[in-house]
Amino acid sequence: MATSRRVERVAELIKREISQLLLSGIKDDRVGQGLVSVTAVEVSGDLQHAQVYVSIFGSPAVRAQTMAGLESATGYVRTVLGQRVRLRRTPEVVFREDTSLERGSRVIALLNQIRQNQTPKEGDSLPS
Repeated sequence: MATSRRVERVAELIKREISQLLLSGIKDDRVGQGLVSVTAVEVSGDLQHAQVYVSIFGSPAVRAQTMAGLESATGYVRTVLGQRVRLRRTPEVVFREDTSLERGSRVIALLNQIRQNQTPKEGDSLPS
């Protein structure tokens, strides 16, 4: 089993390589429809599996098409990773949609809405 530092380094290297592939390597039109960025990569301790989290900007239909395009390009991505990243075995790549940015903006919007609905009581100072 690899050390945690090596796992982190491999994850960062995979993230960088897949980001480059998204810019210039993947020719599938479905992937180019939405703005796609790699937010995180989680690699298993034995370096055999990599979960790639991508953030996709666009409508739900565009996000679904982009995920379908990424899933169909998984074999190509793994082949290119095997050529660029020197590991004994190339990890299996699985793409996952990262919706944390949307959830975060929704929470901020809800907090702002709550803040606007509160009326200050007498003697209370206004929040800044």
